[in-house]
Amino acid sequence: MADSYGQADIRGLDVDRLAKGFADEAIVLKQYCNVVTTGFTELRYYSKTAGFLDSTDSTGSTDSKILDVAFRAQPDVIGQSWTRNTAYVKKFFVESELISNEDIKGADIDLIATTVRDLVRAVEHQVDLRIYNVLTESDTPSNIQDITITHEWDDTANAVPVSDLLTAREYLRNYNYEANGAILLMRPDAARFLINHLIAVKGSSIPNFASDTVRTGVVMELLGLRLVESSVCTSDKAVVFVPNRAVTWKQFAPISSTIIDEPMIGKKIRVMEEGEAILTDPKAVVYLANVGPS
Repeated sequence: MADSYGQADIRGLDVDRLAKGFADEAIVLKQYCNVVTTGFTELRYYSKTAGFLDSTDSTGSTDSKILDVAFRAQPDVIGQSWTRNTAYVKKFFVESELISNEDIKGADIDLIATTVRDLVRAVEHQVDLRIYNVLTESDTPSNIQDITITHEWDDTANAVPVSDLLTAREYLRNYNYEANGAILLMRPDAARFLINHLIAVKGSSIPNFASDTVRTGVVMELLGLRLVESSVCTSDKAVVFVPNRAVTWKQFAPISSTIIDEPMIGKKIRVMEEGEAILTDPKAVVYLANVGPS
């Protein structure tokens, strides 16, 4: 059977595979999550107290009762505390306008591929926003750790971003998380001020720092933190977190797409993804407020 009008241009195109390809190319926060497939729309998970288990006596001494236990004495009893939580899978779903057969066949651009790409980016952007909101507790830290920066990083006279980031590293280490390789997430404008401060403002006082940074790009991994820029971040805020530990993405359905055919009229494209972000390790996150610009 011959191809119907407007179908010949996309006969050899796997639209669903194309959608997944565009998702792979997009820079999304999901890549820094622990991605776990789930077959349930209701998600139950447990958060445990972070850090090492320990025990001290009631006299006010800070000495551990695990240390130097007497021979034949009974061990001290300690236990982990758990908090049960419930979340629900969210559906990210969008549809294109009707693309006429005439436009599909006669347009100079590939309307199908272009539309799939734009719809995928729209869905992935919303997934990004959801992960960011879970990661930062919607910019209202409660369980995650937080720091308020004294001097914004665009304050060239008083800012001390290295000290601020060292404090964030310290906060992670206080709960026994590995700080090396942690993500430093911020908006592009905040990153610009941070990089400018390190290279233009302070670079000349650090031998070879400015020139080596420009040449090797080492500033993108500062103090063991990997700088990631994203427009989903809130202005004047930054987040330091341990990838693949802080947040788990429960994937109910991976991103996919389909074509809805209106015979002799045109086609629509739908793109969908289902899942939910879970803040499993809140102490693996340090929220930095007042980094600038306001």
